[in-house]
Amino acid sequence: MSSQRPPDYAELLRQHGLHVTAQRLAVLRAVTEIPHGTADDLDKAVRGEIGAVSRQAVYDALGTLTEKGVLRRIQPAGSSARYETRVGDNHHHAICRACGRTVDVDCAVGEVPCLTAVNDAGFEIDEAEVIYWGRCPDCRVPTRPRQRRNRRVRE
Repeated sequence: MSSQRPPDYAELLRQHGLHVTAQRLAVLRAVTEIPHGTADDLDKAVRGEIGAVSRQAVYDALGTLTEKGVLRRIQPAGSSARYETRVGDNHHHAICRACGRTVDVDCAVGEVPCLTAVNDAGFEIDEAEVIYWGRCPDCRVPTRPRQRRNRRVRE
C-alpha cells in the first residue's frame, strides 16, 4: 500500500491564484490520469467524471491552467496540442511515429535551458523544447519474415 497522498488540486489552484471549480478539478484529475492527452481526450474524461459540462468550459480550463503554469501544453509537429502536469523543469518528449505514444525525457544536460544555441541572436534563452521522434518498444517489434514454401516441381 502506497503512503503517497493524492495531490491536493484545490490547494494547487489556490496557490496559483485561481478559483476552485468542479471543471478545473476534473481537468487536473484527467490530465493526471491521461498524461500528454489531447484536449479531446481530456474533454471526454471530464465529461465522463462530472457529466454536464460544455466542451468550451473544458478548453477554457485547459487554457487558464496552462497560462497560470499549473499545466504544460506541448504541440508536436503535425499533432494536436497535448497537456501534462509536469511543469517547470524543462524536460523533453519522445513520440512514437506509429502509435503516437508520448513519454517524458529528462533534460540532456540537466540545467535549464539544457541546450545552448550556437547563435542566440541576442535572446536571453530560458527554455529549450526538444522532441525525439521514433518508434516505441511496442511498435518496433520486428515483424516475422515471410517463410518460403517449399514447392515441389512435378516432373
